[in-house]
Amino acid sequence: MDRLWNLLSHFNILTDLLDILLVTYVLYRMILLIRGTRAVQLLKGIVVILIATGLSNYLHLRAMSWLLDKALTIGLFAIPVVFQPELRRALEQLGRGRLFSWSLQMASSDREVDKIVTEVTRAAQVLAKNRIGALIALERETGLSDYVETGIAIDAEVSAELLVNIFIPNTPLHDGAVVVRQGRIAAAGCVLPLSDSRTIDKQLGTRHRAAVGLSEHSDAVAVVVSEETGQISLAAEGQLNRDLDEQALREMLGTMLAPQRGSFSFFHRRSSA
Repeated sequence: MDRLWNLLSHFNILTDLLDILLVTYVLYRMILLIRGTRAVQLLKGIVVILIATGLSNYLHLRAMSWLLDKALTIGLFAIPVVFQPELRRALEQLGRGRLFSWSLQMASSDREVDKIVTEVTRAAQVLAKNRIGALIALERETGLSDYVETGIAIDAEVSAELLVNIFIPNTPLHDGAVVVRQGRIAAAGCVLPLSDSRTIDKQLGTRHRAAVGLSEHSDAVAVVVSEETGQISLAAEGQLNRDLDEQALREMLGTMLAPQRGSFSFFHRRSSA
């Protein structure tokens, strides 16, 4: 009884409430910081390992517990390396006073997705007709913030006219990729990872390898227009679908970018952009 009284005597509702609110807000800002990056999938993997470790210890699975304990030990040393871009971004935002700013990102609706699909398809047709090379990456669940930062920020509505103008040869932004996220053109001239796959046709150039590489590193969809042939291709899940006509491209984009209903996550939007 005395111990309970001592505990209650040290309890200050205002101070403790303020402490809880501050910790909650910091955790919330951390979630916003990693949302839109590949770190989300890595964090989910860590959570799965922690849950598996707890279950293994509870069920007395000694071999599995030993293996998971070693994995966690190695993971503690690997975390600073794996999350290095996010840690650097957090320190940069803290220095600029942006870490504690308020932001809210809205999910894309069916109408917004239809508009994006229509505009990207129109742009691809014009670019293909004029044999202008192009690479358009469309974000889904895995964020593309790391790649957006390599390009020139635009933050404009998606329109076929703007996409065509971006890829006109000998213009400042025609090299690199355009990234579409949250229903808007986030940036142009972005650098994407190249695929090392040996199954890619040797005749295909850097744009196609970058499109496949992005789809290997994330669940993003990439539309490619060949400068040499005018063919339209679409890369998704490490695969390249080549020589698509307008109807096929529209249907594939509509299916892949359709908002996912009935699910919610602290780390992702309910729909893709």
